[in-house]
Amino acid sequence: MAPTLLIGSCESFSGKSAVVLGMARQLARQGVPVRFGKPLATSLDSPVDAASQAPLLDADVLFIGATLGLPEANLIPSLHVLDPATAERRLLQGDLDPGSGFEQLRQQLAAARDGLTLLEAAGSLHEGLLYGLSLAQLARGLEASVLLVHPWIDSCSIDPLLAAQAELGEHLAGVVLNAVKPGLVAQLCAEVVPALERLGLPVLGVMPQSPLLRSVTVEELALRLGAQVLCCPERLDLLVETLSIGAMNVNSAMEFFRRRRNMAVVTGADRTDIQLAALEASTQCLILTGAGDPLPQLLNRAEELEVPLLKVEHDTLTTVEVIEQAFGHVRLHEVVKASFAFRLVEEHCNFERLFARLQLPALMK
Repeated sequence: MAPTLLIGSCESFSGKSAVVLGMARQLARQGVPVRFGKPLATSLDSPVDAASQAPLLDADVLFIGATLGLPEANLIPSLHVLDPATAERRLLQGDLDPGSGFEQLRQQLAAARDGLTLLEAAGSLHEGLLYGLSLAQLARGLEASVLLVHPWIDSCSIDPLLAAQAELGEHLAGVVLNAVKPGLVAQLCAEVVPALERLGLPVLGVMPQSPLLRSVTVEELALRLGAQVLCCPERLDLLVETLSIGAMNVNSAMEFFRRRRNMAVVTGADRTDIQLAALEASTQCLILTGAGDPLPQLLNRAEELEVPLLKVEHDTLTTVEVIEQAFGHVRLHEVVKASFAFRLVEEHCNFERLFARLQLPALMK
């Protein structure tokens, strides 16, 4: 029977998909077959049709499968979908049973004879309890090892890991610390990692924070803001890494914009001077707030430089809050992000101890 590894986290958007991509790529290069799935779907490309017999495949599973070139047979369908309507129905019915699909999943995994099955768990340690598909329930029911991906800010970040360790017990096989401030990586490896190891938490990686992986597409911002796209709709796939607010005088703004990269600039619709200055910098989109329409010269210049202009009904403060909430809280569904994830995991993670536990072949250097 091939081993099963659960990739889990203590909180949502911790970087599980990036680790899945990086690990799976390493295994594929060694000729180790990989299967992938999410028992509890959280992101679907289309609404669920109760009458359909088609397998329930999460959008993350489809993207990762396509990126890695996995055959369709190696994509494992989800058992349930996490959404408000389904959750309410299960709650009102008092239904906490994962259903017959769980046993079918167990049999499917037991039939796999080689390689590794990677299953991405729900967003947090307890998410999925209503479905019988929380991380600990999956680990026990499938007799699977668990790799936790956990964002690290400071030593207070240890508490969720200790809670997970107490709940998962012997199923916990390792931890990857993610989104570490780059300047703290060396100190963390030298001082904190040995301390975590002494507490029985094997640290298999320390990955620095990446503006690229936290970035969001212009299209995602437009959807979240309910924005009107005034120009360059074909450029909504641009990635925004930083946010700037154009509320200062134009000379200060130009100096500030020069120090930023891949920005979304939020400014009032009447600040044509700031708008034109932003277009000459590393701006991925310009977001106009307040009453009024942009001048034709602004639209023409934005078209020339292929910078999307968005017009929103919100005030500047609300617009900024929506954008800030988007950073780091979007799915990894862009090819450029996947390519970066491959490199990040390869450079900052070492899975040798984990692969030895799973009785997989050691990776060749």
